[in-house]
Amino acid sequence: MTEQEKTSAVVEETREAVDTTSQPVATEKKSKNNTALILSAVAIAIALAAGVGLYGWGKQQAVNQTATSDALANQLTALQKAQESQKAELEGIIKQQAAQLKQANRQQETLAKQLDEVQQKVATISGSDAKTWLLAQADFLVKLAGRKLWSDQDVTTAAALLKSADASLADMNDPSLITVRRAITDDIASLSAVSQVDYDGIILKLNQLSNQVDNLRLADNDSDGSPMDSDGEELSSSISEWRINLQKSWQNFMDNFITIRRRDDTAVPLLAPNQDIYLRENIRSRLLVAAQAVPRHQEETYRQALENVSTWVRAYYDTDDATTKAFLDEVDQLSQQNISMDLPETLQSQAMLEKLMQTRVRNLLAQPAAGTTEA
Repeated sequence: MTEQEKTSAVVEETREAVDTTSQPVATEKKSKNNTALILSAVAIAIALAAGVGLYGWGKQQAVNQTATSDALANQLTALQKAQESQKAELEGIIKQQAAQLKQANRQQETLAKQLDEVQQKVATISGSDAKTWLLAQADFLVKLAGRKLWSDQDVTTAAALLKSADASLADMNDPSLITVRRAITDDIASLSAVSQVDYDGIILKLNQLSNQVDNLRLADNDSDGSPMDSDGEELSSSISEWRINLQKSWQNFMDNFITIRRRDDTAVPLLAPNQDIYLRENIRSRLLVAAQAVPRHQEETYRQALENVSTWVRAYYDTDDATTKAFLDEVDQLSQQNISMDLPETLQSQAMLEKLMQTRVRNLLAQPAAGTTEA
């Protein structure tokens, strides 16, 4: 082979090598171009989707904002109406309070005028006729004496109050009151003639009787004897005399087989041991009822309670015992004690003082004050 042929062969091999290397490069460029196109299409699609989404979201937001604006507008309208209603109501309350304030001011002015008039009248009374207060004090004391007399039956306190009333009238040094003072003196004398009852003493005696209930002795029927307990003829202790002892026992049995007793009095009822406790408590309770009836002046309740005590003691306790006798004597004495007093129905001085109060104090208060008359 010549050099020219070698050279042409090398050139051909080189071309073939170039051709073989240029084909993959072209294929690689073509695939890169396709990928770029796909990515561009995807990017465009994403951009379009994002645009559509943004458009839809914006439209939905606009709709929501429109609904919110409408709701806020409705709320604002409702609030404006409520505000107007509250404003009208508040204006009505203010007007009403203003009217009440005016009325209260008028009442205050009226009361101030009345207070001035009363102060002027009091000044007139204290300056011109101070003795009238002594008359009012005497009237009050006499009325209080009446309450103590008829409500509490406290004669001593009532008499002391009448004496204080007479002292108040004496301080007035008014000869025209001699008739009233004479009536007070008569009332004091009538109270002094009342026989008073020692209520505290009666209650103390009843309490003492209640403490003595446990010392009472129950009644028994031992006085009748027991026919079967009678020994008759004494028996021998010797065994050899058993026939004689048997004969004596038989004779004693036959002698007391039938016994007839004559009883003129009513049999005393017997109590079981546990019933004795209840009986004593019942007696104490009746004594307590009698003690409570004393300050209340319940005459019938007082006597009925003591009568029950007397009946129970005589029925169930030994009346021959010294303690029982003393107990019953005290009960009988207390049952005869009066727990109410014969009090006067009225006090003469009370009506007279009431009349004087009408003619002097009340007429003086009804007179116009000196300053008002001059005006």
